[in-house]
Amino acid sequence: MSVYKLIQYSANGQTMRYPLLNKFNDSYKAGASRERVQRPGLYGLLSVLIFGSVACSDQPPEVVTIDDSIKTSEASKSATSLVLWYDKPAQDWMSQALPIGNGRLAAMVFGGVDEEHIQFNEESLWEGGAGEWPAYEGGNRPDGHRYLPQVRELLNQGKFEKANELAQEKMSGQFLGEERSSDGYSYYKGFGAYQPFADIRVALVDQGEASEYRRELDLEQGIVNITYTARGIEHRRTVFASYPDRIISAQFSNTSERGQDYRIGLQSLHQHDIQWSEGRLRLVGALKRNGMKFEASLDIDAPGASLSFSDNALMVSGAKELQLTLAAATEYQAVAPHYKGRDFAADNQQVLDAVETLDFDTLLARHQEDYKGLFERMYLRLDGSDAALSNLTTEQRLQRYRSGAADPALEALFFQYGRYLLISASRPGSMPANLQGKWNDRLNPAWASDYHFNINIQMIYWPAEVTGLGELQQPLIEYMDRLREPGRKTAKQVFGSPGWVVNTMNNPFGYTAPGWGFPWGYFPGGAAWLSQHAWQHYAFSLDEQYLEQRAWPIMKEAAEFWLHYLQTNEQGELISSPSYSPEHGGISKGAAMDQQLAWDLFNNIGEACNVLQDHQSFCDQVAKAKSMLQGPRIGRWGQLQEWAEDRDDPDSKHRHVSQLFALYPGNQINLEATPALADAAKVSLVARGDGGTGWSIAWKINFWSRLHDGDKAHQLLRRLLRLTNEKSIKYGESGGGIYSNLLVAHPPFQLDGNEGGTAGMAEMLLQSHAGVIALLPALPTAWPDGEVKGLRARGGVQVDIIWRAGELVEARLLAQRTGSYRIRVGKTLSTVTLTAGQPYLYRL
Repeated sequence: MSVYKLIQYSANGQTMRYPLLNKFNDSYKAGASRERVQRPGLYGLLSVLIFGSVACSDQPPEVVTIDDSIKTSEASKSATSLVLWYDKPAQDWMSQALPIGNGRLAAMVFGGVDEEHIQFNEESLWEGGAGEWPAYEGGNRPDGHRYLPQVRELLNQGKFEKANELAQEKMSGQFLGEERSSDGYSYYKGFGAYQPFADIRVALVDQGEASEYRRELDLEQGIVNITYTARGIEHRRTVFASYPDRIISAQFSNTSERGQDYRIGLQSLHQHDIQWSEGRLRLVGALKRNGMKFEASLDIDAPGASLSFSDNALMVSGAKELQLTLAAATEYQAVAPHYKGRDFAADNQQVLDAVETLDFDTLLARHQEDYKGLFERMYLRLDGSDAALSNLTTEQRLQRYRSGAADPALEALFFQYGRYLLISASRPGSMPANLQGKWNDRLNPAWASDYHFNINIQMIYWPAEVTGLGELQQPLIEYMDRLREPGRKTAKQVFGSPGWVVNTMNNPFGYTAPGWGFPWGYFPGGAAWLSQHAWQHYAFSLDEQYLEQRAWPIMKEAAEFWLHYLQTNEQGELISSPSYSPEHGGISKGAAMDQQLAWDLFNNIGEACNVLQDHQSFCDQVAKAKSMLQGPRIGRWGQLQEWAEDRDDPDSKHRHVSQLFALYPGNQINLEATPALADAAKVSLVARGDGGTGWSIAWKINFWSRLHDGDKAHQLLRRLLRLTNEKSIKYGESGGGIYSNLLVAHPPFQLDGNEGGTAGMAEMLLQSHAGVIALLPALPTAWPDGEVKGLRARGGVQVDIIWRAGELVEARLLAQRTGSYRIRVGKTLSTVTLTAGQPYLYRL
């Protein structure tokens, strides 16, 4: 029988490897701490729940002060390789090329022998908006609110079909029509789409057949490497995207005595001109529909080589080393109504001038110092993979995995890949990640590669806080702050309400109206869901200045909308009307997700009220409304109802499981406080099945983790990591899967599947959503031995864990704030005072 001992130890003034705080604006400093009066609330008193076989006792655990920390052997570290590698060049963008990014620029690297192909994007290159549609008003119907009372009256009379027809006709968002391309994807005129920028193509003359080829993405270094031998000459390339220097950089080197000849070109699917001057190759263009101007500038350095420009390409002769440095920008500026005005050419020149005197090694070192400062905050090792598997390519391991073989190290690689992709797609000062992060090679990408706010963009940010990347939420939080202005207009014109809203589809030109088709387009809950992210950043960081100045205004104004929008039903409960369950079913009143989103927003407002001052009147109003909300309901076959009416279909396998928002990412339902609702959620989840799109399967991993069923969560993880090559839009059982480059398929590729999967794995190891820090709450039998460092719990607590044979061996908790913490070990509960910066170690 296992007995746990609570051990306190001192850091002896040494710098901790994993910072207590992440930088977030000027008020969010690493290691910063501000003394505040403790107020009651969910995070004022924390609990730690450790699952395993324990001896129960009425006595608190022994507390011993030591000078120690969890040690990780170098051997165990080296056994966990964080490299994706392949023995041939990529032929396909979506399933094979390797992604890099610095938040603003992103690229896919192919690694060809005869020609290197680097397709790249810049986050703000978008069609749509006022440039394409002079009468563009964010999609709003100015008189939509006049019909809302009529829609509600029809619903009250039970005339649901007529209510839906009227809402669709008078309240749906506007656009200029749909153009469907040959690949089945659509372009939404006026709304627009995220656009590919351009391609760098570097042809290598007279290569011959290559041998010893290797193409790899090293997650620990944040770089792509390509090596091979041709005609006895060794070739090496290194490509990376630098956040501090705002560039993409590539180095080509070879061992030829005379050097290699290269032909360098820039190409784009958009109208453009190519210019060459002063060592820089420039592509200058404009989009066809909205006229948005853009420029890519490529600095070329080839010491000792001769350069000549002809036919829009640069010939480099006799180069033993070639360095390319890319800057790219558009005229987009986040200022309504035109969203233009940036001096993109001057911006590119400034970026390249700043790095002109820096050699490749210096640029690489600056990139890695920045990147590792984020990536190395967390470490995960899952034992059980044969060391010989490292000799297999990533695609071969995925094939083996699909056949049923175990490979925990591959799962750990997938986990860290999610963190890598988020670091690459979302950095302070950038726009938030869109459906495909920042990667896109199509003029008509699926769903415009837009900002989908009925789950997808939120899911992309689920792993940010818990995996030590809290400041990567800054672009999302700043973006929602900018959405408040157009969102107020939509709230007033479409709903006749104060506050702000955003619906399902959004573009960077302030499209906050409902979509042009119902039910998918009607989702005023978008702002409430986004507000959860504003609150969660405080819950993890405890940054009260951020809460008061940034999060509170966003949350408060979202709540103002819901206070006005909610209606009183015959039972005196507050319900949403009209209400649609996202993308599933028809019009209704009080659909579960709307009710749960309102509860979540009001609950987080209440928690914020326990911290902030001078908001008592509004806090009281929200608390009263929360108490009147129609709550979750259990239906006739034991399910958690998706609608207020008991009409759930037990045979439905729909990808959206919106009625379970309260289980995850919400916290209204949990095993301890609401066991009956948790059981009903499980019934619904079982009925919905294990199929679905990539993001849907990822969501289910999180659901099962919250239900503490680690084996079921792991089963879904294996389903998510099923190798596929399907790129056309698929749903249901034919959906989901993973490409050989570890990008998750909807299909096609969407970033939410990767990030939701990473979040689900974190949730299997640590939970803190209900005021309880649960260690290994959903540990699957497939992970009997392992170690994790740098997970973060709400309340500003950093957590490291070692486990063996499925049981906890050691766990370290590092509290950010001094205070009282309830510690639960099995059934043993004790209350201890933790000192900020003083780690506590649990050991068998």
